[in-house]
Amino acid sequence: MKPSKPVPTDQELEILKVIWQLGPSTVREVYLELAKQRKIAYTTVLTMMGVLERKGHLKKSHGERAYVYRAAKPQEQVTAGMVKEFVNRVFNGSTQPLLVHLVEDKGIGAEELAELESLVKERRKK
Repeated sequence: MKPSKPVPTDQELEILKVIWQLGPSTVREVYLELAKQRKIAYTTVLTMMGVLERKGHLKKSHGERAYVYRAAKPQEQVTAGMVKEFVNRVFNGSTQPLLVHLVEDKGIGAEELAELESLVKERRKK
């Protein structure tokens, strides 16, 4: 059996985003939120939330009538881990090619470039 990846899959991330948005939630609450966006089975959500708990992304506690799940880590921490994993996998750990790509990307507008430039200037001061 293949070991679980610490980085959430696309479907797992979709569930995590709902929990980050709603706060502590039951499976039903997450299911109802996801069902607004696309067709999904309740049992799929139940299974995926169990997987997220086993991977350490969710923690559950007894609620009044059902388990209540909450994110084990804040969104920023999970996102940072995903970016680091991506940079390691795609760019052999070097962030420079990613930054060059972002700066040269024609889809990035002047406002976003100015924000990147401001972030770089702030970082240099530190």
